Amino acid sequence: MDFAEFKRQVHRRFGLYLDGYKEPQLKRRIDSLMSQLQVPDYAAYLHLLSQDGRQWQRFIDKITINVSEFFRNPEIFARLEKEVLPDLLARHKNLKVWSAACADGPEPYSVAILLDELAPAGRHQIDATDIDSGALAAARRGVYHGRAVQAVTRERLERYFQQEGDNFYLKEKIKGMVNFFHHDLLKDPFGSGYHLILCRNVVIYFTTATQDELYRRFYQALAPGGVLFIGATESLFHYRELGFTKLAPWFYRRPGA
Repeated sequence: MDFAEFKRQVHRRFGLYLDGYKEPQLKRRIDSLMSQLQVPDYAAYLHLLSQDGRQWQRFIDKITINVSEFFRNPEIFARLEKEVLPDLLARHKNLKVWSAACADGPEPYSVAILLDELAPAGRHQIDATDIDSGALAAARRGVYHGRAVQAVTRERLERYFQQEGDNFYLKEKIKGMVNFFHHDLLKDPFGSGYHLILCRNVVIYFTTATQDELYRRFYQALAPGGVLFIGATESLFHYRELGFTKLAPWFYRRPGA
């Protein structure tokens, strides 16, 4: 079994679509796993994944990005806090937000904290999705180590977290603001009417064609006037062709209301 057939079989058996990923990086990660497990070939590895749920979870963890941190790139989140969200809130009392590929939850929870500070009376909807069920389970627990909260101010740590030993427990008020769902960006349908979509430091792992298709779908998922927030490692070079206007580095708006 060659690598192309392995990808086809993973899609057929597990529903995981791998063709959108950049192949050299994807193959390197999978080959590394196989080497660690001393699995001789792709056929044997596919059999192992079919029989061992722990190895399947390890596989998902390896090929997806499932670790994040609160207010990642604080200077960029400051623009979200001071410019983008106030502008959206001036036009919409209640915001509909989607954190795509949310990993273990710090990103959507960061947005929840900002909305609690900026518009606590709003009935905001924050959807957070990821392909990794293990990461989603961790997100729902809302328990983080020090590295994940290193960019959180002391005031916010005291207000929104309970520290016990080395762990920081997010308070129920913020946890209750976020809805977590399983979602595969490469094959599942997108929602619609979002005022803000965050998809950061994930699209870079996909092929150029897949990136363009995802950005087109994000555009359609935004409400008119809605904003797409991408990662500091990413660039949307063809934003005009896709219909976006550029608000600032890493922030793109769908024109309209």
